[in-house]
Amino acid sequence: MEGVEVNPQFWRGKKVFVTGHTGFKGSWLSILLQSFGADVIGFSLPPPTQPNLFTLAGVEHGMRSIVGDVRDFDQVRNVLRQHPAEIVFHMAAQALVRRSYADPVGTYATNVMGTVHLLTAVREVPQVKVVVVVTSDKCYQNDGKPQAFGESDPMGGYDPYSSSKGCAELATAAFRSSFFNGGAKSAAALATARAGNVIGGGDWGEDRLIPDLIRAAFDGRVAPIRNPEAVRPWQHVLEPLSGYLLLAEKLWEDGRRFSEGWNFGPREEDAKSVRWVVERCAELWGEGFAWEADTGAHPHEAPYLKLDCTRARTKLGWQPRWDVTQALSATLAWYKIAQRSRQDARELLLEQIDAYQAPVEAGKV
Repeated sequence: MEGVEVNPQFWRGKKVFVTGHTGFKGSWLSILLQSFGADVIGFSLPPPTQPNLFTLAGVEHGMRSIVGDVRDFDQVRNVLRQHPAEIVFHMAAQALVRRSYADPVGTYATNVMGTVHLLTAVREVPQVKVVVVVTSDKCYQNDGKPQAFGESDPMGGYDPYSSSKGCAELATAAFRSSFFNGGAKSAAALATARAGNVIGGGDWGEDRLIPDLIRAAFDGRVAPIRNPEAVRPWQHVLEPLSGYLLLAEKLWEDGRRFSEGWNFGPREEDAKSVRWVVERCAELWGEGFAWEADTGAHPHEAPYLKLDCTRARTKLGWQPRWDVTQALSATLAWYKIAQRSRQDARELLLEQIDAYQAPVEAGKV
């Protein structure tokens, strides 16, 4: 089955509200929407790391960027009223497993109540037609067995982060059945999106594999790697983002049919162990790249995680385009080149977006 492509013309002039736009995925999504000619409004805390993609790539220059916190309901409601968008992507989150052990209250407040605040605010803005709530592949109840999770599998989570994402899914489902999609309810179509482990240029998140490797390479250090045998569904950040955009287009056309949960992950063969990814990165980076297994004590993390993306591939027509080696090559190339200047950082993002889109434009998907 050939993949269905995102339609850039659909997005031209659309008013799009993005929470979490200063983060890694949010910055990529904001640049992607800008390249399609959308009118983008972002609402987020300041960038979470230094350095960060949002600043390096000058993301704010092509959009309206508003500093705010999804934990503050009045602020969320007021900003959405002032900027009544047609399409909303909710990406603001506390996104780190290990941090959730240190700050479970903040994790649940952001990931669960932040979602409740956003959906409550959307109910008061009739201009909103589509809402995509981005959660995580870790929202599922994972017992570590080698199975691929489908959208109908139960929500759960061993750690506060994973549990909070399962809770966000349940809260969204309750809002969908109670307040959205028909009758006297809100006209907005509401769906959730669950992505695998994303990689790409510009991620400096703490306790994340590629950023940890890059920081060590730049500093001339040996990178300590925990859980090298853990298997994850690796994919370039443009893969799930293309899925989110395609999902939003389908929700716009037929909200009732597409208002549900969706997995966006790589092909089965691209679920690789941490060790495989690290060794491939070492080959691609070359001299100055070193790592070792970290045998210290660490909080629990699931040893195995895969996603079954049959629904997205058959019902949306979405297909991954870059395999894990292509994703790693693009990611490491960005870090090597984009450090030179802000212009390089933004231009390289746009070049990689063009390269990702090129097979579609050439009719080669």
